[in-house]
Amino acid sequence: MTLRELARHTKTRTAGRFRWGHWVAVVAYAGLIFYLSAQPQPPEAVETVLQALGDRVLHAVEYGVLSVLCYRAFGYAAGAWAATRAVTLAIVASIGYGITDEIHQAFVPLRDADPADVFMDAIGATVAVLFWSQLVEPVKAED
Repeated sequence: MTLRELARHTKTRTAGRFRWGHWVAVVAYAGLIFYLSAQPQPPEAVETVLQALGDRVLHAVEYGVLSVLCYRAFGYAAGAWAATRAVTLAIVASIGYGITDEIHQAFVPLRDADPADVFMDAIGATVAVLFWSQLVEPVKAED
């Protein structure tokens, strides 16, 4: 079933746990990002990934995942209006969160805010949600 079809049946299809599950995933993942950003030094496991991928690639992947989670939440659990705009809303929400995360890091000891990180967050969020929405879970045009 496509996002658009689900949006037509919002009241019956998105009730209860299914509806809130998408938002719980977004909030939990955003909380994980916040927690990791609040650490003066990354945990050892993250440090290993940073060395393998690099900081910029990690930012792109991190916010790519966030944008896909947002896309699914807007598409399945926010009503018809949001479902038809899920890609745009997911990108805007992810970039907005990336900006607030960098501001937050400016106040964390041994961390700093870096506009280049926001740029990579935006690239990752945009590429991931466009890929997901077009190839993995496309919204079909109305007849």
